[in-house]
Amino acid sequence: MSKQYDAIIIGAGISGMYQLHKLREQGLSVKVFEAGSGVGGTWYWNKYPGCRFDSESYTYGYSWSDEVLQEWNWTERFAPQPETERYLNFVADKFDFRKDIQFDSKISKATFDEANSQWEVELEDGSTARAEFLISATGPLNAYTLPRIPGIDSFKGDWAHTARYPKEGFGGKGTDFSGKRVGVIGTGATGVQVIQEVAKTADSLTVFQLAPEWCAPLKNSPLDQAEMDDIKANYKKIFAECNETFGAFQHKFDERSALDVPADEREAFFEMRYDEPGFGIWLANFRDIMTDQKANDLITEFIAKKIRSRVKDPKIAEDLIPKDHGFGTRRVPMETKYFECYNQDNVKLVNLKETPIEAITPTGVKCSDKDYDLDIIIYATGFDAVTGSLKRIDITGKGGQKLTDKWADGPRTLLGMQAAGFPNLFTLVGPHNGATFCNIPRCAEQNVEWVADAISYMKKKGLHQMEPSLEAEDAWTVHVDETAEGTLFPTADSWFMGVNLNDPTKKRTFMLYAGGQRDYKARCSEVAENDYKGFVLS
Repeated sequence: MSKQYDAIIIGAGISGMYQLHKLREQGLSVKVFEAGSGVGGTWYWNKYPGCRFDSESYTYGYSWSDEVLQEWNWTERFAPQPETERYLNFVADKFDFRKDIQFDSKISKATFDEANSQWEVELEDGSTARAEFLISATGPLNAYTLPRIPGIDSFKGDWAHTARYPKEGFGGKGTDFSGKRVGVIGTGATGVQVIQEVAKTADSLTVFQLAPEWCAPLKNSPLDQAEMDDIKANYKKIFAECNETFGAFQHKFDERSALDVPADEREAFFEMRYDEPGFGIWLANFRDIMTDQKANDLITEFIAKKIRSRVKDPKIAEDLIPKDHGFGTRRVPMETKYFECYNQDNVKLVNLKETPIEAITPTGVKCSDKDYDLDIIIYATGFDAVTGSLKRIDITGKGGQKLTDKWADGPRTLLGMQAAGFPNLFTLVGPHNGATFCNIPRCAEQNVEWVADAISYMKKKGLHQMEPSLEAEDAWTVHVDETAEGTLFPTADSWFMGVNLNDPTKKRTFMLYAGGQRDYKARCSEVAENDYKGFVLS
């Protein structure tokens, strides 16, 4: 017999834990089902070498507990994965979240029972649970993908996808790759972080690159106690600054056009941003680098020159410069001496557009020109982004409709929170949601609070179902597409556009909300203040 709750949450990451907290405050019975053995979501699963924030640590943590803000000390401007995982465990301990979390529990099926207005979930072990509200907190980058390469199971050495990398490293050696021949397949943001670390100790590192990225320096540094004391005294100001920017980082666009600034002044501005920590080169640049192709060409050429100046071999430098998209039209990987890795004798770059991989063999990787013998293969091949985690659950709404069928040609939502035909199913940091294109905790908190307020509203009004009208869903989906078309993001193949080369069947469509987090939050507030206009409540 199914256990009964008021709400079920899928995932015990940043969003899921805060949602648990907010619904507990209402006195609701809540159960969180988490596939992993611990809390943390992406910071639990991703333990690969070099994994760390590209958000400033002190802008990333929860803002809702003054105690946590004052008790926790970040040790680096951009915290490494182990520190972030410790932080989330610290929060879970402080608020006793684990008593309502069932670990090692992967949901395989979720079905809406129309007669009783209940969601029933089934776990992989066959057990079931029921609740009036089902809240997905699975994260946008969780459903990892392996490449479609023949022979991938034949390799006799050690291998892993970065999203399931062994905590203690291969053979318990952590990040020490001495004596090993390592291959890394993939050069997106994760691949960049891995390559930087492996290159330090590996006897040889072979990087298999299909598509280079526009990378920029992270400029990480330690945070001493005096700096942390200053941060703690100014948290309200820091979060207020984040709330005023496009992506909820402290980086704010310069309102000038790149085209209106004299060339020498513009070059000096680019240099200043390039030398600053974090996303300033992307999100504190001239306002039109993301909307005007001519403006984007200027920053793109600037970054290309930087790559050429940092890589000694001109041929390798050109291989590392993207030719099919402009700077910032994909999420910018932040790096620490990444390009300098290719000046090392132990690092080789294989351009897969020139010599594609034909197979994985028992001894390594076979390309069209030669075989590469390897001891370790690390797949940094990305995710079925944003919708992937939801599509891997068999979700059935009203009338037997499958969510995978509804989203076959791309997601359709209202505010990125709900889909018509799936009452009481809320998607935190999901498709078409402003939190997905954001410094995620800053926007995830708004998502969680909006959902908690909606549930509270329903309880007070004696209502039992909430879902978008088809008309409102259509209007939001059109608005999302039109907003994206006003930017340069659709000019690049990226996970923003739902593109992953490991899934060629996936339709190319914009997955996020490009209107900025301030606009998104204002729209969400307006809907709520107008008795959830666009949603059908009954």
